[in-house]
Amino acid sequence: MAVQLQGSLFDVADDVGLRRPLAEARRTMLTHGAWIDVLPGWLGGADLLFEALAETVPWRAERRHMYANVVAVPRLLAHYGEADAPPHPVLAAARDALSAHYAEELGEPFRTLGLCLYRDGRDSVAWHGDRIGRGAEENTMVAILSLGEPRPLLLRPRGGGAPRVRQPLGHGDLIVMGGTCQRTWDHAIPKTARPVGPRISIQFRPRGVS
Repeated sequence: MAVQLQGSLFDVADDVGLRRPLAEARRTMLTHGAWIDVLPGWLGGADLLFEALAETVPWRAERRHMYANVVAVPRLLAHYGEADAPPHPVLAAARDALSAHYAEELGEPFRTLGLCLYRDGRDSVAWHGDRIGRGAEENTMVAILSLGEPRPLLLRPRGGGAPRVRQPLGHGDLIVMGGTCQRTWDHAIPKTARPVGPRISIQFRPRGVS
C-alpha cells in the first residue's frame, strides 16, 4: 500500500510497544451515562506500526448503498475476527491489556479488531454509533488506537442537548468509548481540505458489537 506518512518528532522509538499504563487514562463523563477515556501516546513506535500495517494488511475498498445510490466507502477497511491472529503481535498485547483493565466494568474481553485506513483528508467516516448488534440495546465499549497523522474524532449527543466533543487522535493515542456512548452519542471523522497525511484507526470490540 503506497501511502506517505510524515513521522512524528515525538515518536522516535526504535521498537513498537505499549508505553503507558491504562490506569493513566483520563475519563470524561458525557451525558446519558456515556463516557470516554483518553490516553495520549499509549503506544510507542506508532509510526513503525503504521508502516508495517500499511504494507501487510489486506486492505479492501467497499461500496455501500446510500439512499438510491451505491457509493464508495471513503476509506479502506480490514477486519480480524475472534479466530484470526491480529496483523501485528502488539495488537494482541493491546487487546489483552484492554480486556484486563476494563474487565470489571465491561464484564467480558475485547475480541475483534477492525482497521480503517484514511489515505488523506478526503477519507472520512460519517456520524454514527456502533449500534449494529448488541450496541443498540446494551452498554458496551469500543476502544480505538490511532496511528499516523492526527485527525479529530468528533462526538455529539443524539438529539442534541449538549456540546460536541472534539478529540484529536494520532501517533499512538487511545480513546475508549463506554457506558451508553454507542446508543446515546454519535461519532465521526470529518473530511478536511487541509493537506493531511494518512491515518490508521484500530478498533477493539467485544463480541457482537459492530
